[in-house]
Amino acid sequence: MPEPGSKKYDTQRARKRKEAERSGISDQDANAAADEELQSDPKWRSRGPRTERGKGPKGERPENA
Repeated sequence: MPEPGSKKYDTQRARKRKEAERSGISDQDANAAADEELQSDPKWRSRGPRTERGKGPKGERPENA
């Protein structure tokens, strides 16, 4: 699954931004609209850390609280 910051995500965001610009939305608003649209789709949302180290210190993890 593509995540924010990946090449596939950036390519898709650029396409969405172009579509928004063609429909009459300003440049700054088109960029925000493209990001918002992709973030609302579960396919493009970040899945979070996938390794033990990425989850942070053991004492501060949500499952240990």
